[in-house]
Amino acid sequence: MAQALLEGTKLRLHFEIGMDEDGAPILRAKTFSNVNKDATVDQLSQAAQAITVLSKDTLNKVERNDSSEIIA
Repeated sequence: MAQALLEGTKLRLHFEIGMDEDGAPILRAKTFSNVNKDATVDQLSQAAQAITVLSKDTLNKVERNDSSEIIA
């Protein structure tokens, strides 16, 4: 049976930096690597909010990106 080994976690924040001519939001993302693999959703949310305070842009979305190695 195959197994998945968690190799790393990244936190990706999407910020709204403005609007285009059609009124759709323009987004820019910032990725933070070397995030603790055991971090909870609440901890990641708190980190995102703390980082957002340092930005002039509005936080649009927070993503957690886990990468795993599949061993057959």
